[in-house]
Amino acid sequence: MRSESEPSERLRRLTFRAWRRGFREADLVLGPFVEREGADLSEADLTALEALLDVDDDHRIYAWIIGSADTPDAHETPVMTRIRAFMRRHVAAAVAEGAG
Repeated sequence: MRSESEPSERLRRLTFRAWRRGFREADLVLGPFVEREGADLSEADLTALEALLDVDDDHRIYAWIIGSADTPDAHETPVMTRIRAFMRRHVAAAVAEGAG
């Protein structure tokens, strides 16, 4: 029996995929997002995240996250909203620590 604190296999796979996008900027948003917020995502959010990670153009995903390109309706989901909010907090924290 799996304990509640042990991440699911699905979440472990998503974490791995989020950190290994191939485009560092996307890695630095998606990896920490899944690590820090993944356990709180609903099943629908996890499904939306999987669909997002299935997109093979990391530059496009990143453009959607930062708002420099329109996000297709299929990926304009509550989880995308959470990723964008996470990025704003994540970047602000990194800048406050002296990054950038």
